[in-house]
Amino acid sequence: MKFYLHRRAEEELDAAVNYYEACQPGLGLEFTEAVYGTIARISEFPHAWPLLDEDIRRCLVNRFPFRVIYKVESDMIRIMAVAQLHRQPDYWRERA
Repeated sequence: MKFYLHRRAEEELDAAVNYYEACQPGLGLEFTEAVYGTIARISEFPHAWPLLDEDIRRCLVNRFPFRVIYKVESDMIRIMAVAQLHRQPDYWRERA
């Protein structure tokens, strides 16, 4: 299934990649691979992860304290947030 990243989710992803890369060279790439691996799992099994709301789900990113917040639409998955787990939990809700 195809996916679309909300503009602000892309910004979150870019900021996190830059942060991890500044911490340790190569770690930003590892984070990127982990996030896109999570999105691949979501694309393959879109209804496998817990509901946060009636039509919004979340999937944890392996190895990093992030979750991907998404909504399954008729022919695509809309990624609404690449959310750091320690951030305020519902900050992304206005994107729905």
